[in-house]
Amino acid sequence: MKLVLGIGCDRNTPLSTLENALDKALASAHLTRQQVVQLASIDKKQDEVALLQLAALHAWPMVFYSAEQLAKVDVPSPSAVVMKYMGTPSVSEAAAILAADTDMTDLLVEKYKYRGDEGKNATVSIVRMRENT
Repeated sequence: MKLVLGIGCDRNTPLSTLENALDKALASAHLTRQQVVQLASIDKKQDEVALLQLAALHAWPMVFYSAEQLAKVDVPSPSAVVMKYMGTPSVSEAAAILAADTDMTDLLVEKYKYRGDEGKNATVSIVRMRENT
């Protein structure tokens, strides 16, 4: 099974927090890093150092979407806080769904929330890519 991870995070979140968040999200669904084929997030995170490091470290392609694109995606866990700061009710879920070119039926892990020891928040959503795409 091939997976797309949608990731959202606070500004200046360390790489270790992102890695912990994705490992815990994957483990919650009995999935592994070896199944990940792509990362996705909002275009406002194109300069987020840890996100870029994470993609480079694992040679995972990274795709970014605008708030307008993300806001059009139906998600199970919309957030008023994310809407206020990002202009879309969802980053991780919507980005993963868009990148996998699918819908909520392939969402394996909804918005998995993780707070690192340094107090930075990260969210990871996991979507299964359809085999016929």
